[in-house]
Amino acid sequence: MAKKDWKCGGSGAAGAVYGLGFIGALVYYIQHAATFWLGALGILKALVWPALLIYEVLKFFRM
Repeated sequence: MAKKDWKCGGSGAAGAVYGLGFIGALVYYIQHAATFWLGALGILKALVWPALLIYEVLKFFRM
């Protein structure tokens, strides 16, 4: 039997950056939440923080 070469995705570093960013955003939004529902909204915002970041960056460059 021939040895099969397995190709991995190679996105480990990007996943680590997203994971650390998620934890940081989660802590930030939870600490600044005044009510339970703002904390729940903070959890949702922490999940989509890269999209919010790119949106703001593109809005800045558009001027």
